[in-house]
Amino acid sequence: LTHFDQKTMRNSSVYSFRSITNIEEMAKDRDVEAVKKSIKRKGFNSIFCTSSIKAAKVYYDEFRKQMDDNPILRKKIALIYSYGVNTDDNYLADEDSDSTDALSTDDRAFLQSAIDDYNKEFGTQYDTSGTLFPNYYKDLSLRLKNGEVDMVIVVDMFLTGFDAATLNTLWVDKHLRQHGLIQAFSRTNRVLNSVKAYGNIVCFRNLRKEVDDAISLFGDDSASGLVLLKSYSDYYNGYDETVDGKSKHHMGYVEDIDILQSDYPLPYDSYGAGEEYEKKFITLFGSILRLQNILRSFDEFDGQQILTEAEMQDYLSIYTGLHEKYKVVKAKEDVTADIVFEMELVKQIVVNIDYIIELVAKYQASNHKDKTIPVDIYRAIDSNPELKPKKELIQRFIESINDTDNTADAWVAFRDTEKEKELTILIEREKLNKEYTERLIEKLFRVGVFDDSTVSDADISAIMPPMGRFGAGNMEARLEKKQHIYELLNDFFLKYYD
Repeated sequence: LTHFDQKTMRNSSVYSFRSITNIEEMAKDRDVEAVKKSIKRKGFNSIFCTSSIKAAKVYYDEFRKQMDDNPILRKKIALIYSYGVNTDDNYLADEDSDSTDALSTDDRAFLQSAIDDYNKEFGTQYDTSGTLFPNYYKDLSLRLKNGEVDMVIVVDMFLTGFDAATLNTLWVDKHLRQHGLIQAFSRTNRVLNSVKAYGNIVCFRNLRKEVDDAISLFGDDSASGLVLLKSYSDYYNGYDETVDGKSKHHMGYVEDIDILQSDYPLPYDSYGAGEEYEKKFITLFGSILRLQNILRSFDEFDGQQILTEAEMQDYLSIYTGLHEKYKVVKAKEDVTADIVFEMELVKQIVVNIDYIIELVAKYQASNHKDKTIPVDIYRAIDSNPELKPKKELIQRFIESINDTDNTADAWVAFRDTEKEKELTILIEREKLNKEYTERLIEKLFRVGVFDDSTVSDADISAIMPPMGRFGAGNMEARLEKKQHIYELLNDFFLKYYD
């Protein structure tokens, strides 16, 4: 519980995710298709596999007890098991998800109490009967895939044939070997984005030999080097590797930071320093972001970040600024072909609008006398590509805010007022269809995503002013106008959505 947020990256920033909205309907009727919407979510979830039903029950009780004693550690934890006979130690038991009939009276009663907890959490009405237990199984599997359940305690269930992109951690207190081990570990392998680039196995038993044997079985004696992450020290300090008889050194976090501080000291403006110099910075800082993403899963990394928060934000400002610069010239293949920006990783370490509003509240509490706070605010904004479009809006908010007991409420009121004013101006200036435009904007802010999946060509056509479709240059002018409106709406969304 202490390390749960770290392992599942709950302290990272949000990312876009397609969430299922009709889970209960799908649980009742297997023929019902999923209805999805784009949402923002944070971090990942996990499975805790135990050696027996008895162990699963003990763990469930202990988790509930510790969370009751310390509500700060509270997580949404579910439990599921059914009777299954394991006839081959190399495989996981194929549990029957449709029946609890073979369970003992005590085991079934305990499972029912856990399902009652689940019903209270999610407003459902499941039980261990032959009619509703399969629905509980389906409902739980969907909520696990949706990221709504933080952890599910299992014996064998969900360790085979279950696939969830949101699942990144497997906690293991169970003997696993050969095929069963590979099957269980593979639950975490679904790559979702550059943040979830690998699975996390937290093992409470010494399975090192079983891991090596299982991996070798599916590859060769050196396969573990391709499958498993290196040690914390290797990523932090760097390591040497022999490939085809040649020694190769892999730079570590400390070495990359040394080069960063030596070649790109702060305060530093990389713009105008030359294309090659900029590209080296982009490559170096991208390497640091990838190493940090790996190191964050190790307990030892806590407190071992070399850069201060302010230094990291300054470097992020340079990095995101270069990203904007090279986006403009991305048509030049020779300039950008070998440049890779790790923008998904950037989003995991930058601050969000809530943090900015907290700083504004502190600035107000100081009667605008603490001049270090605005510096921190604008440094944080410049480091976050999602906050940059809001910079001018936030600046005007800081200048306009008077004494208030609730800065967050004041921000929402200011933002919404400015949003309505600017939308009215936009509609009038571009001669857009008011009804269709307002309807489209309402949808975009409800869904929280602006891209081709939420704004169609038909949407833009519906809100455009009348234009001739035929004649010399008319079609080209119409396409340019559509692109212009699309970009204006995108800018509006980025500025006001939070």
